[in-house]
Amino acid sequence: MHSKTIEQSFAVQYAYKLHFTQKLFDLQNTLFKDVFEGYKKNGRVKAFFVIDKGVHELHPGLDKEIKDYCTQYSAHVQYTGSLIIKGGEQCKNDYGNVSAILEKINTNSICRHSFVVAIGGGAIIDMVGYAAAIAHRGVKLIRVPTTVLSQNDSAVGVKNSINSFDKKNFLGTFAPPYAIINDTDFLKTLEQRDWIAGIAEALKVALIKDKKFFDYLKDHAQELRNRDMATMEYVIYKCAEMHMHHIAQGGDPFESGSSRPLDFGHWAAHKLEQMSRYTLRHGEAVAKGIALDITYSQLTGLISEATQKCILEVMQKIGLDLHISVETEKEIKELLLGIEEFREHLGGELCITLISEIGKKHDVNKIDLNLMQHAIKVLNDGCKIKID
Repeated sequence: MHSKTIEQSFAVQYAYKLHFTQKLFDLQNTLFKDVFEGYKKNGRVKAFFVIDKGVHELHPGLDKEIKDYCTQYSAHVQYTGSLIIKGGEQCKNDYGNVSAILEKINTNSICRHSFVVAIGGGAIIDMVGYAAAIAHRGVKLIRVPTTVLSQNDSAVGVKNSINSFDKKNFLGTFAPPYAIINDTDFLKTLEQRDWIAGIAEALKVALIKDKKFFDYLKDHAQELRNRDMATMEYVIYKCAEMHMHHIAQGGDPFESGSSRPLDFGHWAAHKLEQMSRYTLRHGEAVAKGIALDITYSQLTGLISEATQKCILEVMQKIGLDLHISVETEKEIKELLLGIEEFREHLGGELCITLISEIGKKHDVNKIDLNLMQHAIKVLNDGCKIKID
C-alpha cells in the first residue's frame, strides 16, 4: 500500500528580559509600570498576584504597596487581586495550590493577554509558573524572585514545575516568562541559611563554565558569608547572565538532549531533598550534590586532590554544610537510586556532568556505584575538618 507523508518545520523566536532594581513597588519607581507599557503601549492589562506567605509576613505592607502602585499607574495595569500561598518546596507537593491559582485565573478573567505575577522564592516561582503555563495554554508570567537562589538561577530559566509521584519536578513545562524583576530589597530579610544556600548555584555555574568567576567567589567567600550586599549583587548578576547565555546559546534551551550542564550536582540534590522530606533547602542540597560529584571526579582521576580540596574549602568558607546525612546501607542505596531516577528524568540516557578542571565540564554516561558510595565516605570524612 502506498503511503504519504507531510512534513513541516518551523522556528519560534523567544525573548524575555531580566531587570534589576530596588524598591520595585515604590511609587517613584516606574519599572513595573514600564514592563506593562512595553507590552501594551495604549491601554491597560490585568494583573493577578501570587505572593509567598513568608515574603508577605516579612513585608506586611506589600499587598497594599502593590494595590497603591496599580492605582497610581492604573492607565497601564489593573490590579485584579492577590493570593497568599505558603512557599518552600512543600508548595510544589500540593496540587491544591495549582488548583487555587487556576480558579483565581478563571474568576478574574485572566486571559492570554493578562499577567500573573509571582512574588517569592524559587518553589513558588516554579509552581505559579506551572499553573500560568497550563491556563489557556499559557497566560503571561512575570517573576519577582525574592531569594538569592531564585534571583541568580531558578527564576532566570524557562522551566516551571511541581512535584508528583514522590519525584521532584515530575510535572512541568517549558514556558519562558514575559519578564523577571530582581529587587535586592527582598534579600535583606532572608534567613542566613537562605542567603548562603543560594550561592551554591553560583558555584555550580562557575565550576562548569568560568574559572575567573570561581576565583572571584574564592576571594570574596568571607564577604559573601557576612552578607556584603555589593558582592552579592555582582554574584547574582554574573550568575544570571551566564545562565541566560547558556539557555540562549547552549543549543538546547528546552532540553531535548541528555546533556544538562546546569544540573551539575543535581542528581544527588534532588534525591537528598526528597529523602529529607524537603526540609533541606534546594541550595543546601545542591551544595552537597556538587561536593559529592567533585569528590567522585577526584576519585576517578578527572581532577587532582588539590583541586578538590580547594573547591570544598571555598564552599565551607562561604558557610555551606557539605556533609551527606546517610548512615545506613539502606539510606546509601536510596541515595544512589537518585542516579537511576535522574536517568529517567533525562529521557532514558544517563548523562552526569562532572568537571575535568575548574571552569570545564566533563559529561559521563556511566557512574561506578561502588566508587560513588566510597565518595560519600571520603566526603563525609573530609567534612569533619572545620574551615574557619
